[in-house]
Amino acid sequence: MRLSEEKAREIAESLNYRWPDQTVVAVAQEYQSGKVLMVASMNKEAVIKTLTTGIVHYWSKSRKELWLKGSTSGQVQILMKFYVDCDRDSVLLIVKQALLKACHEGYHSCFHYKVTEKGIEVEEEGPKFR
Repeated sequence: MRLSEEKAREIAESLNYRWPDQTVVAVAQEYQSGKVLMVASMNKEAVIKTLTTGIVHYWSKSRKELWLKGSTSGQVQILMKFYVDCDRDSVLLIVKQALLKACHEGYHSCFHYKVTEKGIEVEEEGPKFR
């Protein structure tokens, strides 16, 4: 999915960015399986870059910089669909995940820790790389 710069700016301007960092919550969901891969933040620049390039960009709160998902790891996310919630302060990104690893710990999804009666356990098969 790719939009013109003008349309992307229009959409980015319509969002309600949260204070103090001027970001919206971004949930990345896998196109084929529907599995939630990760949750991150997007600022206006990340929204515009994502909508115009078709490749997902986020805002790194810790590094305070624009972050092209997969720029160093190859774990690029290709945007298939982009949804905005009713409050316009969160977005849902339907993505094709390159190389099948969204998590920086080497797992397919960042949500690989499951809470059980025993505590928190890893549910997903371990990392294929490190």
